[in-house]
Amino acid sequence: MEDTEDFVGQGPHPVDDDVFKEPMKKRRRSDRDQRFRAFPSVEQSALKEYEKLESRTRRVLSNTYQKLIQSVFLDDSIPNGVKYLINRLLALIEKPSLDPIYIGLFGSTGAGKSSLINAIIQQAMFLPVSGESICTSCIVQVSSGCCEQYEAKIHLLSDQEWKEELKNLTKLLHRTEEPDREEADMWDRDDAVEEAIWKLQMFYGNGAERKSYEELLRARPKGKIPTSRIITLKAEEAGELSVKLDPYIRTQRRDLDGESAETQIWPLIKHVEVTLPKSELIPEGVVLVDIPGTGDFNSKRDEMWKKTIDKCSVIWVISDIERVSGGRAHEDLLNESIKACQRGFCRDVALVVTKTDKLHLPEYLRERKVGNRAILSQREAVLERNEMIKLQRNRILKEKLKRKLPADSKVLEASDLVYTVSAQEYWQQALLTEEETEIPRLRGYIRKRLLDKKRRMVTKYVTEAFGLLLLTDSFNCTENPPRSRGNQGFHQTLKAVCLKNGVYASRTLARIDLNEAITQPIYDQIDPVFGGIFRAGMPTGSTLLPHIEAFKHSLQEKMMEMGVRNGWKYDSYKKSFLIQEISAILGGLEDYILRKKRRIYESLTTSVQNDLKPCYEEAAQIAGKKACERMKDVLRRGVEQQVAEGMFERAQERMQHQFQLLKNGITEKVKGSIATMLTLASSQGDGLYKELADVKSEYKEMEKLHRSLKEVAENAVLRRGMQDFLLRMSPSKAVPPKA
Repeated sequence: MEDTEDFVGQGPHPVDDDVFKEPMKKRRRSDRDQRFRAFPSVEQSALKEYEKLESRTRRVLSNTYQKLIQSVFLDDSIPNGVKYLINRLLALIEKPSLDPIYIGLFGSTGAGKSSLINAIIQQAMFLPVSGESICTSCIVQVSSGCCEQYEAKIHLLSDQEWKEELKNLTKLLHRTEEPDREEADMWDRDDAVEEAIWKLQMFYGNGAERKSYEELLRARPKGKIPTSRIITLKAEEAGELSVKLDPYIRTQRRDLDGESAETQIWPLIKHVEVTLPKSELIPEGVVLVDIPGTGDFNSKRDEMWKKTIDKCSVIWVISDIERVSGGRAHEDLLNESIKACQRGFCRDVALVVTKTDKLHLPEYLRERKVGNRAILSQREAVLERNEMIKLQRNRILKEKLKRKLPADSKVLEASDLVYTVSAQEYWQQALLTEEETEIPRLRGYIRKRLLDKKRRMVTKYVTEAFGLLLLTDSFNCTENPPRSRGNQGFHQTLKAVCLKNGVYASRTLARIDLNEAITQPIYDQIDPVFGGIFRAGMPTGSTLLPHIEAFKHSLQEKMMEMGVRNGWKYDSYKKSFLIQEISAILGGLEDYILRKKRRIYESLTTSVQNDLKPCYEEAAQIAGKKACERMKDVLRRGVEQQVAEGMFERAQERMQHQFQLLKNGITEKVKGSIATMLTLASSQGDGLYKELADVKSEYKEMEKLHRSLKEVAENAVLRRGMQDFLLRMSPSKAVPPKA
């Protein structure tokens, strides 16, 4: 069943006959140390301890794996119990050290996303910036790694993806009937049509906009397209790579003369990945994602735009100081970010207000309503205004989040939901100190997220490994307990909307989604219920994850009761194994549920889109006089007809079906994994049939590592306390600059 095939949990590795696979090689110590360069000494110490624990655990697991492989290497057949042990060991050995943390910078044109990234990575003009026009034309991911050079990979649309876009662009441009002159003039002025003409001219040359789809398929592009559809750029210095990268990611001006070879293939670019070498500011494992605009006309780019938002565990809504207090675009971005919390992996949303050095002092003093304290300088006014913005927007954002998200959502616990930053002042420091620009605060936020995730991951990893080693070692005990057995203007914009089945995304216009608009009243009603189903906290009503947690504890108790009845009284290894494996199996369900959550949440919109597809297609074919009114009439009649025929009832049924698929997937995974686990735990000879290699030394070392988890956590708390104490006792280092 497709809904259960992509289950990727922390549970047992599937039983595989290829149990002789070699584990991946260990990372060299010098490479590991480079990962800590972005952290201050206190955080480095904690990270090194966790890294050491993880490394030693992997070594113990690897040694155990090799011993088990050698003990069964010459056997003709390997029982399922042994396969289970070997594959579980291999799964833990090859488990990624840490999944990347994606931080999405989500904002309107000119909000300052690229400038903010440049300041965070300490490279002033690395990504193209401009306050007056769209600058970054595609999704750009920036991360650091262990490479020696600066590197960028430009991913292009595949041949099939470009053909799809080409077909839509030509449909948008060509009409089946000759319109009157007035409508043609209005068409030429439309942004969507202008962008289509511009793309075709840039890719194929002047006159391409007058050719048919079939003619353009035979036409030769102006630029050279690599067969791999990936362009790789490398440079020794950041500035050198920036110059090479600029024409690929900067939105090209339409009045540009003499385009370069890079700009000629610009319409093909899908997204860009940039890797920095051994950054001292951005730790390895963090990916900053510059997400421009509100989507893309090309369906593959638009799909990637949505998926990129959904895979971000953190979203920063970027808004400049002059647009943050109102504006439709700002509200749309906030709402999209909150939806990401509903349907994706996002756990944290913050508002980052940019360009906060901007302030007209006489105007501010005239409208100022804060106390009677005199403002003596521009700097004092900027700091006071920024603090007011923080208080106001923090309250408004928290209220908005409370209306949409469950009461126990982690993001609601955050004390700081708003940051006021100035990339320009970070470089110039004419008004504000470096700390007052809040760029260092955002870096600290990034480091804290990574450190917390590393701590949780290592704690879970060592605990799982200890439970597995407990069981493996127990099979060679001499005294075994009794065994048991078990179980155009608006016209052309509307045409573009119909061509894309009700969705139109452009870099210049606000995103339009008719299907979402039609279903929005339903979402307004179900959002609290939906959020309640997937919330964390105490199990109440239909809350799913806490019920799974409660089921886990209940199952563990039942297993212990069964163990007592079947003579496991003195079998501590089996008790520990069962408790740990149940935690691993059920804990792995959370990622699976989060992935399915998006499909369930969007099933209403998808259902409506599928039902309305025939009328979208009919409307898209309309051209000529009064085309706009005729298209609207087709859409209006189509919606009314579908509603009368039960469109919303079908949408409800499809959402219920998605919930049923989720339920079935959970049941299948739990039944299969727990049945295999019980077979292994219940068998002393049946599942293993022979004495395995002696792994007592590995078990002893794993036991020490498990005990040291508590010590590492206590050390981290002591270091943080000492650091806070020293900071309180030391004089302030910040010296206000000249006014």
